[in-house]
Amino acid sequence: MKFFLVDDDPDTLALVSRLLTDAGHEVVVRASSTGAVRDIPDARPDCVITDLMMPVMDGFELTRELRRRPELAAMKIVILSAKSYDFDRRRAKEMGADGYITKPIKRETFLQSINEMVSDKLAVHYWGVHGTLPVPGDAYTRYGGNTPCVSVEVSGEPLYVFDCGSGIKKLSDRVMASAGERLSARVFISHTHWDHINTVPFFAPLYARGNQVEIFGPYQGNLTIERAISAQMESVYFPVTIREFGARIMFRDLREETLEFGPVRIDTMLLRHPGYCLGYKLICRDRTICYITDNELYLPTDPRHDARYVERLADFVRRADVLITDTTYRDHEYPSKVDWGHSCVSQVADLAARAEVKRLHLFHHDPDQTDADIDLKLDETRKELARLGSNVICEAPAEGSELVL
Repeated sequence: MKFFLVDDDPDTLALVSRLLTDAGHEVVVRASSTGAVRDIPDARPDCVITDLMMPVMDGFELTRELRRRPELAAMKIVILSAKSYDFDRRRAKEMGADGYITKPIKRETFLQSINEMVSDKLAVHYWGVHGTLPVPGDAYTRYGGNTPCVSVEVSGEPLYVFDCGSGIKKLSDRVMASAGERLSARVFISHTHWDHINTVPFFAPLYARGNQVEIFGPYQGNLTIERAISAQMESVYFPVTIREFGARIMFRDLREETLEFGPVRIDTMLLRHPGYCLGYKLICRDRTICYITDNELYLPTDPRHDARYVERLADFVRRADVLITDTTYRDHEYPSKVDWGHSCVSQVADLAARAEVKRLHLFHHDPDQTDADIDLKLDETRKELARLGSNVICEAPAEGSELVL
């Protein structure tokens, strides 16, 4: 890649230039931001790395000026500054920066941080794939026994987390093991049933000062998402209350709506499940990930089957790169579970084929289903897709697995 470095500190220019050139990149350096704003349009670098505090034109002004130029829209901008304040991080993002790294530079992690910020990849991580309650034991080792939690990493953006089942503890462990940069995260709760919220108190980044976490969730009539989370942490239920959180926490109630976060858009849709439950669609850089759990698709022979709802849901997830969806039951199990708010193989396969999604990921497995049962469910779903003439790729992701798009 071609990098353009802007910093009035010669030592920083020398160090960053050496790290990048040793990694095989081309580097142009300027000690003046005014010179840089003149030369960057001609140089057409893949990425600009700029200091913040510089005379005449600071890093914010430089970023704003570069973002005004349509021909440089694809170029990445990373701020490199000794200022670690949340205000400056937010301001950098508002000006159009793709990333923010604080000085002093850590040689061992600098290149990795830069690579993550300039990359256009999206990475989907599975931390819990079962539903209802965690299931330990030898029969659950391949797919894992934790309840719902999925994260999506978008280069240069906060971490996106969907649901806070017991799987979030493993995500917490990974975040805390890579301590250094402050964590910014956006957490989306599908609904407030226990298996989707009861491990919030074990997400350790919530207790660390300097972290910022936004928690979004469905409004339950007279119950806000903040109250739903805090109520399960009252002293009679749990010894640590929400008041112990040290991070900057913001709550927002959601209905069916669209949220814009720079390059990321989140659409929501009400699902067929007891209470107020939302499905989420994340769209970023021409890729779409749909998280649809919990959701009941009745059999077509059932008078409760709503063809208009199915078609609306198919439109919501249409041509998604990944559809992560409630496939709790095999078809022979479903008749005794009708009205529990979950779906079976044949209807999920029909939805995926109808919507022409690229990948179907089976999710929210019944706690009585062992690894062997999930294998059978996966095989049955693939056969049903083949019967429908669909070329959808069907998988059952295991806890700890990752998909890079």
